[in-house]
Amino acid sequence: MNALVVDDSRLARNELKRLLKEFDFVNVIGESANASEAKEFIEEKKPDLVFLDIQMPGKSGFELLEDLEEVPEIIFTTAYDEYAIKAFEYNALDYLQKPIQKDRLAGALNKIQEKKDKQEANEEDRMTENHQVFVKDGERCWFVQLSSVRIFEVDGNYTKIYFDEHKPMIPRTLNYLESRLDTKTFFRANRQQIINLKWVERIEPWFSGSIKIYLKGGHEVDVSRRQTQRFKELMSF
Repeated sequence: MNALVVDDSRLARNELKRLLKEFDFVNVIGESANASEAKEFIEEKKPDLVFLDIQMPGKSGFELLEDLEEVPEIIFTTAYDEYAIKAFEYNALDYLQKPIQKDRLAGALNKIQEKKDKQEANEEDRMTENHQVFVKDGERCWFVQLSSVRIFEVDGNYTKIYFDEHKPMIPRTLNYLESRLDTKTFFRANRQQIINLKWVERIEPWFSGSIKIYLKGGHEVDVSRRQTQRFKELMSF
């Protein structure tokens, strides 16, 4: 697990790096003294985990997270206890108060391992293109093989499913469907659409470094800049 240490105190960074050497599954790949340095490092190197101080010159740790498009796992490290509630509003894995104790650090890292194990278990339960699902829209019903579904698209509080000449709506959110579908086949292109990669016909460059994907059947899908990067990583050697 690649980690970044962000703290304006060099002594605090060195002490945390010393403690982390005892955990062989954590590899510290960098350190930053402020939010600007950290933002640049995170966007370029994409660490799995960031140990993040809160009060720093310039922007705070909270402001750094608000500037990021893709947020890694976060463990806050601070000398103060009054930010604990706010820290968990940012989905932090843990909140360590300085001076950091080895047992508290171990507990925080165990949470990451548990979360990773749970995610891997969930991946095994995801529905692949070979699964068949029951779809009901009003009085009409279908038993659909997921390989025939081209795209899932938000429609108000529902999601529209496109297969063959049909496009029924189901009372499920796109976030729920993303959590249930196999990511090797079904890709979240933007906030509104999940596409079946087996239906991709061609890809073209689009605005500001993003791409546009054309699907068999006529759909044109604008991929967000953040998801364009994920798409390139997913489809590259």
